[in-house]
Amino acid sequence: MKQKVQKSSWKNKLHEIIYEADTKEGKFFDIILLITIIASIVLVMLESVESIDKKYHDLLNIGEWIITILFSIEYILRIVSIKKPLKYIFSFYGIIDLLSTIPKYLSFILVGSHNLAALRALRLLRIFRVLKLARYIGASNRLLVALKASRAKIAVFLFFVLIVCIILGTIMYMVEGEENGFTNIPKSIYWAIVTLTTVGFGDIAPQTPLGQLIASVIMILGYSIIAIPTGIVSSEMTKNDSTTNTQSCPNCLEGNHKEKAIYCCKCGTVLNP
Repeated sequence: MKQKVQKSSWKNKLHEIIYEADTKEGKFFDIILLITIIASIVLVMLESVESIDKKYHDLLNIGEWIITILFSIEYILRIVSIKKPLKYIFSFYGIIDLLSTIPKYLSFILVGSHNLAALRALRLLRIFRVLKLARYIGASNRLLVALKASRAKIAVFLFFVLIVCIILGTIMYMVEGEENGFTNIPKSIYWAIVTLTTVGFGDIAPQTPLGQLIASVIMILGYSIIAIPTGIVSSEMTKNDSTTNTQSCPNCLEGNHKEKAIYCCKCGTVLNP
């Protein structure tokens, strides 16, 4: 029984270091991981430069193999430290971790596949757990909730913008005509969308005074409507204000927990027993 408790305690400690950033060890692990990821990406980029690869090919290859082995060890430790390994293996980060580890091994089979190591850039998403940036995680969760709550209002707004673009595009087709580049209504609607969103590619431009006046109105209208969806989402975010931390459940890997939470909000497992 004592041996079982010690084993469990060892796994819990390993889980806390690898999956969380609330402790010095966890924060240090994430920082080292990020540095290793960036170093790996730099190696892949340098290897793609022919002149550098010819001169330092062996050195770059050794460095890439060292990093690949480190990532392989990390991947195995992540599987070992949780109660349900399949949860991690088939999760978003689990798949990304696997994809960032196997490219170098695949280079034995498929020539050039090691360049897939650039996928490691996606692992930089873990930076939100470093240096206790929990408030950014909380803000992202509130944003998702706010977007879901305001999706009906946003849909109505987008539908209104689409109608405006159709009307304005048709008017510009009538005013400018084919001789000024507005060859058909769909192309005129495309111009209206580009102008209303203040992108302005410049591939089509009104030439007549009336067309230029209408274009000026559309551009001013575009600046005014930008604030509408922002206000809708902001009002919803104020209704869903909460603070989360970097605690990760050792059972289900749920990471959206409130500050000082003791139990997992999803499965009820004790956090950091």
